[in-house]
Amino acid sequence: MSELLHLEKKCDFCGTCVAVCPHDAIDLAEFHLTIIKDRCTLCMNCVYICPVRALEHSDE
Repeated sequence: MSELLHLEKKCDFCGTCVAVCPHDAIDLAEFHLTIIKDRCTLCMNCVYICPVRALEHSDE
């Protein structure tokens, strides 16, 4: 099953991924990032834009 993974130890919680997500599938509140899997279409915008590579795609 394909999914988007958040690597919390790498994340600096800048919010760039939230800004580029066309489906509002990423929520950022008080240094906690949540991926809303029901909304995520795996467009990969957030993966490509993340300056610290804290998001990645998994095929498992």
